[in-house]
Amino acid sequence: MRNTSILVLVISLVVLAGAGSYTLATFAKRGGPLRSEAADKLKGSYRFEHNGWIYVHLEGSPSAIGYQHGNLLAPEVEDLLRVSGPFYEHMTKRNWEFYRQASRDILWPKIDSEYQQEIDGIVSGLAAAGVKADRWDIVALNAMEELSGYYVPWLDRQQGRPSPAAAGEHCSAFVATGSYTRDHKIVMGHNNWSDYVTGARWNIVFDIKPERGFGILMDGLPGVIVSDDDFGVNSNGIVITETTIGGFEGFDPNGTPEFFRARKALQYSSSIDDYVRIMLDRNNGGYANDWLLGDNKTGQIALFELGLKNHMVRRSRDGYFIGSNFPVDPKLAREETTFNLKDPSISANARRVRWEALMAQEKGKIDIETAKRFESDGFDVVEKKQSPDERSLCGCNEFSPRGLSGEWGKYFPAGTVQSKVIDSRMAGRMEFWAAGGHQCAADFVADQFLAAHPEYSWMKGLLRDMKTGPWTVFATGMKSR
Repeated sequence: MRNTSILVLVISLVVLAGAGSYTLATFAKRGGPLRSEAADKLKGSYRFEHNGWIYVHLEGSPSAIGYQHGNLLAPEVEDLLRVSGPFYEHMTKRNWEFYRQASRDILWPKIDSEYQQEIDGIVSGLAAAGVKADRWDIVALNAMEELSGYYVPWLDRQQGRPSPAAAGEHCSAFVATGSYTRDHKIVMGHNNWSDYVTGARWNIVFDIKPERGFGILMDGLPGVIVSDDDFGVNSNGIVITETTIGGFEGFDPNGTPEFFRARKALQYSSSIDDYVRIMLDRNNGGYANDWLLGDNKTGQIALFELGLKNHMVRRSRDGYFIGSNFPVDPKLAREETTFNLKDPSISANARRVRWEALMAQEKGKIDIETAKRFESDGFDVVEKKQSPDERSLCGCNEFSPRGLSGEWGKYFPAGTVQSKVIDSRMAGRMEFWAAGGHQCAADFVADQFLAAHPEYSWMKGLLRDMKTGPWTVFATGMKSR
């Protein structure tokens, strides 16, 4: 009689053992039996590590994709869960049980069955690898952007008290086409701004081949079914990214979770219209964004600004759209944000000025290498010098004596944690360039930072080093290097 628990443990250890690509075929060559429920669920999946990234290939049914995700990334999911509770409790004055309860009572009933199955699959895969977590832990992990930054402030307003939480100003992104790019086709770039507790762990490349919908290549976090900083391409030529809308206030607890709509939109969209339609369906206002979209089949790009009460779509086949957390539509800005469009010194406005200058300067020359330079740019337009801080496209808030409005005070360890770029040719092949860390500064070393800034000593054990890695190409179906 086979001992299934021992088999699962051995497979997990083989899959997770350091750098390199580990598959069921590898396991078979080492003399292990292949037939079991666990082996069937892991069939076709693998992971490897390269230049600071963890690449995972997942395929099959929703539950199989979830199982593979949880099993292959078990140590990383366990680590992210370990740090998320204390971090968000300090930042929002709500403990992990609060987020678990919100996940159970507010979010779970509104998630499509397909993604409920995938989330439960993650839990099963984690359990097979010996990691203790349940459904509500994984939903909370997936929904932390919208729960901490949108639901908590909304709840505080309902209760008539000031909120320690706020919708943050995260990320710098652009999409361009036509006369702005070297080959007159789509070029897109994005860098992810995050606190460094979460951001140093934002190093997963997901290659997903679902049984329904389109294949997906995206970056992401362990345990999370959507990119979450929302950079990805699907096998039907849709490329997406976004930046959050600064100063946004709004949430509808009766709406559906943003994280599952964003995953569904990337998986099932064959056009920009599809993407807009799926994101608008029962919108809860959580994680309000300026979405930058491109359709590689038509060459069209779009800016899709999505709040709670307001949204708008602008399209172009010859132009560009940029994002650095400023609201675009005047009505949305007036009705749903507290954003100050007139202050040139704040991060979002300063970065907008820099974006506009770069677009004018590089018109007709934008390509992959230009996009890399954009996302690595450390120029502060207020001080008029190279000085990566909260006002540069590549952000380093840990160097700023001012800090970023809202959630990140002076010298708070946050900013650009990784960057990605893609063009039309790469989208057609389902590949993109990615670089870990902040390309405008050296490695972030946690112990050195905490020694210099003891006011953040509460992050000891949560912060970890974040290396500045090289630009690297990742592609669908890629094997270990």
